[in-house]
Amino acid sequence: MSKRFIIIVLALVLGFGGIFYFTKHKSSGTTAGGSSNATPSNHVMGLGKKKVTLIEYGDYQCPACGAYYPLVKQLTTTYQNDIYFQFRNFPLYQIHQNAFAGGRAAEAAGLQGKYWDMHDLLYVNQQAWSSSNDPTSYFTSYAQSLGLNVDKFKTDMASDQVNNVINADIKAGTSLGANSTPTFILDGKKINSNPRDLPSFQTLINAEIKAKNAPS
Repeated sequence: MSKRFIIIVLALVLGFGGIFYFTKHKSSGTTAGGSSNATPSNHVMGLGKKKVTLIEYGDYQCPACGAYYPLVKQLTTTYQNDIYFQFRNFPLYQIHQNAFAGGRAAEAAGLQGKYWDMHDLLYVNQQAWSSSNDPTSYFTSYAQSLGLNVDKFKTDMASDQVNNVINADIKAGTSLGANSTPTFILDGKKINSNPRDLPSFQTLINAEIKAKNAPS
């Protein structure tokens, strides 16, 4: 990955470090209530032939997640046959006013089979909608571009079902040590220092594949 990517990520980490520490104590909260019986989201890509799973706990409005998005795309393409990749919601809604709404848009699109399509649109267009006082019109236009039933999309966005899934993701991420975004979990273990480029990610994933598939 380019030096520019590294500089952006470092600047974001330094700039938001204190805020991320604050959210460690706050991110386990929920928005608009939620069912304690709800299960986390399960959006998975990849064939997982090597039985290794990488989960990203991310925030659609988070600049650092946006900076990591192209790298994650490279990663999932490189390992599309070998690993499972999963994205789960971890909106830092205390500092990102539209983060929870972004998660709602992705989950609502997922109910019509377009989760990853909306996921990509949210990151590609992050700067357009993230500063809006009401990003709903942006999300609706994305839904239209994907050929979704827009009325259903709007209803699902506002539903308890979608709300509960996002809150379940937050709870699951917190239990694994997530306190900032993006947080990556490799086979149930938090990566404490996020890799800054594809080779660094590959080193970790290849080691896990080797360990997971070693002869007993």
